[in-house]
Amino acid sequence: MIDLRRLHMLRLVHQYGTVTSAAEAMHLTPSAVSHHLRELGRELKVPLLEPQGRRVRLTPAALVLIGHADALLARWEETVADLEAHRTGAAGPLRMSGFTTAVSGLIAPAAGRLRREHPDLPVRIHECDTAEAVALLAANDTDIAVIEPSAAAPPPGDARFDREPLLEEPMDLIVPAGHPLAARGTARLEDAAAEPWISVERESCDHHDRLLAYCAAAGFAPRVEHVTTTWSVIWAMVAAGLGVSLVPRLVGGPGDGAVRVPLAGDAVPRRRLLTCVRRGARGNPTVELGLRALRDAVPAPCTRLPAA
Repeated sequence: MIDLRRLHMLRLVHQYGTVTSAAEAMHLTPSAVSHHLRELGRELKVPLLEPQGRRVRLTPAALVLIGHADALLARWEETVADLEAHRTGAAGPLRMSGFTTAVSGLIAPAAGRLRREHPDLPVRIHECDTAEAVALLAANDTDIAVIEPSAAAPPPGDARFDREPLLEEPMDLIVPAGHPLAARGTARLEDAAAEPWISVERESCDHHDRLLAYCAAAGFAPRVEHVTTTWSVIWAMVAAGLGVSLVPRLVGGPGDGAVRVPLAGDAVPRRRLLTCVRRGARGNPTVELGLRALRDAVPAPCTRLPAA
């Protein structure tokens, strides 16, 4: 009988590229992972690891096995989901992960609703970027990830994961309270072309690159004078009159000193969010509760997207 945990280890070695990184993801030692993969190779009567200098690499037989492992592990998730369906009530804990604005605008409200409606269901929240959330899913350390369809997200055809559209939200311009655009109700992005801009640090997330792309589509290059790592600091800088910025609708902010101005025009910048689970896990009743709570938590200014 093949140990599914060993298949999972093999898939993580393939994903991360080294035994050491896979071991860290599973909270094991590299020697333990190597031992389990050697044992798996003995069971299947094929070598799975071969030396490459001071390191090891997966053999062609291991790559063949990984192709089947994705389907086997997805079926196992479906099996677990079916067994959960026979349990009385929701099991747990339910673990949800997402980046900062996803946590504050969606995951936290959804978790609060679950706590009220299912007080016996423990919910655990992990704030992290999309890349880490996907890694946590792969390592079975989270159940639902709210992600952006960025380079860090798994592609639509990834056999390990099941992605589903959640919402689309417009981006808003924020300006100092006394700014001429504050009294207009709406504005075009190009109306702020001559303003000093405040942005998120490029290393923090993809927002800075998207800001540049949005502004380029509007016909100008923003003069970015200040960068930070948090949305609250952006609001504070705008309120202090240091410039303007572009924020997603889910990003809350102080009302004093800064004004949110909805954008109008033919190409209003928008951001799309997805839910992502391990393939086969969507039928798990506990996971379904979490996904339903997230969809119910989509605020009115955003557009809830139909499931794929």
